[in-house]
Amino acid sequence: MIEIDRPREIAAIDMGSNSFHMVVARVVGHSLQIVSRHKQRVHLADGLNDNMELDQAAIQRGLSCLAMFAERLQGFDPENVRIAATYTLRQARNAAVFLKRAERVLPYPIEIIAGTEEARLIYLGVAHTQHEPGQKLVVDIGGGSTELIIGEGFQPKLQYSKHMGCVSYNQQFFPKGKISPKAMAAAHMAALQKMESIASRYRRLGWDTAIGASGTIKAIREVIIAQGHADGIISKERLEEVVKLVTACKHSDELTLPGLPDDRKPVFAAGVAILSAVFTALKIDQMIFSDGALREGLLYEMEERFRHSDIRIRTATAMATQYNVDIDQATRVRDTAKEIYIQATAGSTHADLVSLLNWGALLHEVGLSISYPGFHRHSAYLLRHSTMPGFNLEEQTVLATLARFQRKSLKLDEMPELSIFKRKHLYPMIRALRLAVALHGQRTDEPLPSMVLTAEKEKWLLNLPDGWQTNNRLLAADLDKEQEYWRKAGWELSISPSEEMV
Repeated sequence: MIEIDRPREIAAIDMGSNSFHMVVARVVGHSLQIVSRHKQRVHLADGLNDNMELDQAAIQRGLSCLAMFAERLQGFDPENVRIAATYTLRQARNAAVFLKRAERVLPYPIEIIAGTEEARLIYLGVAHTQHEPGQKLVVDIGGGSTELIIGEGFQPKLQYSKHMGCVSYNQQFFPKGKISPKAMAAAHMAALQKMESIASRYRRLGWDTAIGASGTIKAIREVIIAQGHADGIISKERLEEVVKLVTACKHSDELTLPGLPDDRKPVFAAGVAILSAVFTALKIDQMIFSDGALREGLLYEMEERFRHSDIRIRTATAMATQYNVDIDQATRVRDTAKEIYIQATAGSTHADLVSLLNWGALLHEVGLSISYPGFHRHSAYLLRHSTMPGFNLEEQTVLATLARFQRKSLKLDEMPELSIFKRKHLYPMIRALRLAVALHGQRTDEPLPSMVLTAEKEKWLLNLPDGWQTNNRLLAADLDKEQEYWRKAGWELSISPSEEMV
């Protein structure tokens, strides 16, 4: 019997504010073959209350959808699945509650991504599915935010995420489904004001083709096609006609427009208002539609990481350059931290954690560009709040946490909440980085002696050659201080000469 290797299958889930989408693809040679798509209207953003907390009904709708998706993903390895959550879970104060419950339903990490990262991935999805020459303007109107990107080839050049979406604007300007010319004008003006700060930059950079992505723009395109425009091009004049058709109705229930699905009616007026404002602000003449979006971007980047290179490497290297990091010192600290960490965990750790430790060590001194006093806090701030393509919010939080706790007192109660990783995952990484920073405190190329580390939970024993501390008194003093920091945190660091080295 001849055995045939099955193609690798990968899956991506986009947990949007209005709908959840899942796409599954087979890796065929150097390309992806989409084998299934799944979509469920969840209306997650409808569940955000005035305190920016998701209500139980919205949480349950989301969990029910994820449970259905889980049926399709049975047997998928974790490295073959990526799940990205966007605007609503970025905003929800109780996002951690949702994510904890989601773990029981769908056993794969859920990444909450920043708006600019969402924009980058959307552009990647469009660029791979819409091969237009020259520069492209990509617009994606979601339930809670709108992403606008200009790029060329597979590389974005300018990207923003604006807090204006069809669900949030529907709640604000078209409550209870009421539609009027006045409400449309108010929504249009609000979106124009959101665009005001970036419009001139986009017009100045320019584009050859404007492309729309995702449900809102797809729905507008379908209505335009149903009006007799078979090419599906969204022009300024055709969009104005759609605005008139919408404002001729007094309620969303009356939006019986040919081509408009029933489940899109409640948020259609808000989406039309936002796209109309984008056209006005950017002086767009016409726009075509792409089937590619965030989920396709996740797929293609997953395959890119698997086969070629990880954009996070380029991001970390560029950030180190931007903030004038002493690369020689950062490399020394990185290599030592990794060696200590692997010894401490006996090599039984996830590759992602090793990678995060590497990047955290490489970037632990970015805050020196601000000032030396408290530079670990400056580093943490930059790593948490900078735009870092390829990193999700949790990964940036891990990097920031490593930088924050690389030196000085260990106020572990200040550690942020995590969802993909657990605090116990970070503790060995923090200890390894702190030891590496202390051991390289002299900032010289002088090689460190051979070290043997044994670790049992919070108790670590570092064996150094006999007499080495005596000959390195300044370093010995730093290690003494480090031991004191550990004691106050409830950890234990013991240092003794190794018997093999005496």
